[in-house]
Amino acid sequence: MGILAKAGLAAALLLGTSLGALAVERGGTMVYGRYADSLFLDPVLNDANVDIWILSNLYDTLILPSDDGKGLKPGLATDWKVADDGLSVALTLRDGIMFSDGSPITADDVIWSLKRAADPKNGIWNFLVSSIDDVTADGNKITIKLKHTDPAILAALTVFNTAILPKKVFEAAPGATDEEKAKAYSEHPVSSGPFVLQSWDRGSSMKLTRNEHYWAQGEDGKPLPYLDGLDFEVIPDDATRILKLQSGEIQGAEFIPYSRVDELKQADGIDMKLFPSTRIQYITLNVRPQLGGKDNPLSNEKVRQAMNYAVNKEAIIQVVTHNVGSQMTSFMSSATPLHVGDKPLFEYDLEKARSLMKEAGFENGFDTSLLVLAGNQDEIGIATALQQMWGQIGIKLELQQVDNPTRTQQYRDGTFTMREGAWTDDIADPSEIASYFVYSPTIQAQHSGWKSDEADKLFDDSQKEIDPKKRAEQYARMQEIYNASGPIVPLYETPYPVALSKKVHGFNQIPLGNNIFGAAWLEK
Repeated sequence: MGILAKAGLAAALLLGTSLGALAVERGGTMVYGRYADSLFLDPVLNDANVDIWILSNLYDTLILPSDDGKGLKPGLATDWKVADDGLSVALTLRDGIMFSDGSPITADDVIWSLKRAADPKNGIWNFLVSSIDDVTADGNKITIKLKHTDPAILAALTVFNTAILPKKVFEAAPGATDEEKAKAYSEHPVSSGPFVLQSWDRGSSMKLTRNEHYWAQGEDGKPLPYLDGLDFEVIPDDATRILKLQSGEIQGAEFIPYSRVDELKQADGIDMKLFPSTRIQYITLNVRPQLGGKDNPLSNEKVRQAMNYAVNKEAIIQVVTHNVGSQMTSFMSSATPLHVGDKPLFEYDLEKARSLMKEAGFENGFDTSLLVLAGNQDEIGIATALQQMWGQIGIKLELQQVDNPTRTQQYRDGTFTMREGAWTDDIADPSEIASYFVYSPTIQAQHSGWKSDEADKLFDDSQKEIDPKKRAEQYARMQEIYNASGPIVPLYETPYPVALSKKVHGFNQIPLGNNIFGAAWLEK
């Protein structure tokens, strides 16, 4: 990844998906079906993909991720350069840019936003920019001073939590604490991105309208976005989302079940997309010694290994993804930088699984439970398969179908037993997923209670290591430790399945998960 971007980049690089020879058309409202609603639209304090993948349409960062998710392109900053000693970053703030209320985006807003993002008291994402020591400005020249060298600092400046918010509006919001102000502000946010929140009927719909003051230019030389509005309809049931798309009630639908992909590829009027991703599917296990006042079998490493060996991942891939997925070779996706591994983790071995259960003292198995998202065909398919597979080693699995807010709350509280989970990188660097999965100080290794002192130290060291070879060795060892004893059952990695009306053009879901509607348009 380069460390210098020059202001003269062609405009097309700013605009997202190439629109080819088609002439863009302006206007209209795109209706997009989501499996679950957002929870909290604050860039710093959120912690869920249902928020993250919407935030990129409301807020811009100084640097934006490239369309392939691997590089950088100008955002609110036109250029940037890391100092030769690696201890500072110089950026130039774009001239004439405004928030959605027409007020200027100033260097003061940038300084305040970045310091808020780096504040260790604010949320869980501050680790991405924990190297920031100070932010200063001279006119439109921004200088970020670092506490130590940070090999991921430029990639971190593309992540949602470094989005630029209006300092005065946020601080004027009611509340005594940052969190109280964030909750009030995020109900009626002022945008720096292509869209503005118009209304939000929680659990049902969210309506965005175009930001009339957005800085980026479209193919026709006029300001983006092309759309007048964007409506997100919350439709948890997969089949209903697809029916509404087929009937023309909505123009896009996320998380299409893999069992329907081939069918929708042949359907009239539908463009079935499989966007490249860093998405992994897995089961998170709560490995605390006790749960609900009772001894927890999942705290036994041999039990976790047995559960892994008992899962025929290839069979699940065939049944659930219809061979769209592939087995995981590490806890991070094969597209994540510094991934290591060329063999599937815990290849199916039922006899080894039974032997490990006996060694662990659970030859007769035990009862346990798994949180499953109600109405999600893929999750239900996975859970049903696990119920049968784990039954062969004496584990009786209760499937608890719940809605997303309920599951999320149990997960955050650390009161869950097991949950189905999916992860997508938000940064073109392994530090994010390692912090979330491996590094216990962040959120106790996915709220699981798992901890490795060696892995924690390796992560701390990797955050300052600018020698690429040494950093790669640190991540290789972290993966070795976690893959052997970590609190997950890795299942598969897959592309993003999104179905669109053929009248939709320019939409992109980048490998980091962001849904990019800024350059989307509707063919009349």
